[in-house]
Amino acid sequence: MKAAIVREFGGPEVLHIAEIPTPHAGPGRVRVRVRAAGVMPFDTALRAGRFPPAMTPRFPAEPLVPGNEFAGVVDEVGEGVTGLSPGTEVLGYATTGAYAEFIVVPADQVTRKPPAMPWEIAAGLSGNGQGAHMALRQLAVGPGDIVLINGAAGGLGTIAVQLAKAWGAATVIGTASERNHDYLRSLGAVPVTYGPGLVERVRAIAPDGVDAALDAAGPEALRDSVELTGDRDRVLTMISDEAARELGLREWSGVRSGELLGELAELWSRGGFAVHLRETYALADAARAHRAVETGHGRGKVVLVVDPS
Repeated sequence: MKAAIVREFGGPEVLHIAEIPTPHAGPGRVRVRVRAAGVMPFDTALRAGRFPPAMTPRFPAEPLVPGNEFAGVVDEVGEGVTGLSPGTEVLGYATTGAYAEFIVVPADQVTRKPPAMPWEIAAGLSGNGQGAHMALRQLAVGPGDIVLINGAAGGLGTIAVQLAKAWGAATVIGTASERNHDYLRSLGAVPVTYGPGLVERVRAIAPDGVDAALDAAGPEALRDSVELTGDRDRVLTMISDEAARELGLREWSGVRSGELLGELAELWSRGGFAVHLRETYALADAARAHRAVETGHGRGKVVLVVDPS
């Protein structure tokens, strides 16, 4: 099968297309013919060599295939799997392996794709959708809260804004560049420009500060969030782990599941939130997709189209 692989750590240019063995579904697993795969900052970090120690691949014998969210069609079912059969359209998650024509995952890591959901949307839902859901639950966001979301126009921030509003937040303040302010307003957020002076700009909207803050922007915004909440238990970052430790913040925690992914797919079907696509790329252009994600700019999801049929 064709896959976008890495045989050495480095910049986006180390991603290239190669033929590798096609996997098969063992007991409790399904093989999915991948139609599309989401591109996450986690993928770019792995490509650059920022690995958890237990995950470090053995180059060159074991090439790395990035990709931790995907959508496609089940085409092989392992022993003991029930409720799924060849031809079932699904979306799912993994740790790696989605930038390929086929991926094998445990059957409980996929859920049925709603018929009306486009493949590119399905591929881009799992990582940011589950991340935003788990983070807001950990922050106990609920009715009446004033919530600050740093990096609100990005893939995760976009969904977090919508979920916070759906869960009853009174005001959601989102940081973004000025060109994305109208977009944030369309989602129901009050936009503010990120950067120096953020505390003052937020207090102009919420004089007493905010109840909870989710960061997907960086260390400076995270420090401002601590000042604005005054409660370290209600500040969480998805990207700035070192700064979080320096500030004495608790770590983000959560467990992805097919059940949660199914809930999100159902919520999408009911119009509970939208997934905004920034750009799609062919599998052969995975390096370009990584460059787009690593700019840190733009709104919504970047997705690889693996099988356009």
